[in-house]
Amino acid sequence: MNIAKIVREAREQTRLTALDFATGIFDDFVELHGDRSFRDDGAVIGGIGWLGDQAVTVVGIQKGKSLQDNLNRNFGQPHPEGYRKALRLMKQAEKFGRPVVTFINTAGAYPGVGAEERGQGEAIARNLMEMSGIKTPIVSVVIGEGGSGGALGLGVADKVFMLENSVYSVISPEGCAAILYKDPNRVEEAANNLKLSSHSLLKIGLIDGIIDEALGGAHRGPEDTAFNLKKVVLEAVEELEKLPVDELVEKRYEKFRQMGVFNR
Repeated sequence: MNIAKIVREAREQTRLTALDFATGIFDDFVELHGDRSFRDDGAVIGGIGWLGDQAVTVVGIQKGKSLQDNLNRNFGQPHPEGYRKALRLMKQAEKFGRPVVTFINTAGAYPGVGAEERGQGEAIARNLMEMSGIKTPIVSVVIGEGGSGGALGLGVADKVFMLENSVYSVISPEGCAAILYKDPNRVEEAANNLKLSSHSLLKIGLIDGIIDEALGGAHRGPEDTAFNLKKVVLEAVEELEKLPVDELVEKRYEKFRQMGVFNR
């Protein structure tokens, strides 16, 4: 496995985005805006669409496909109002009995002064707490980068999947090499040790499945990749909807409580 190639693929600018999937696999997708407190955050998209004959709420972290688009989307780094918008839509989904599907693609939450002043840490922490108890099925898919708490703010789900060439980690390989090794030349070593690939994370039980991409990457075969993703998400939603609500929430809570448990 060439981990450097996987990381490059996960960051590919022409890679399918959350909005691509929202409009491509959900029928009649209608985007909703704003956190009802401060403003709309372009780095987080959300709305309602149809998955088969089931209405669903879709939330995703959105990167841009050009420089101007990335500036508008803050390079896929959400502000606290983005996480609050996501939570607003998820609570709305709970109220109306709609399953939630989230798409994760971010290097991390935005660490700017304004974001910190508006409670970035609190917004992410509240999402973690609230998502653990939302009484409707939640399915999350890492479609590119899944970076640190910025990704987890949309990642507390009953089922967590990754596209084949995506990554999911507490820190970027560059950040790990700088902090742990004090050597920027050890980025590939850091990437290997972080076990951030989909196959590594499936092996240790941190995700529930891998979604195949088209040959050469998702951006080279968007229709095939979208078809594979839709099939997996549809099957997961149908499976989760059969569970009683109390059992659904309890299993989700226990799923994340067991992560990191050490057994001799």
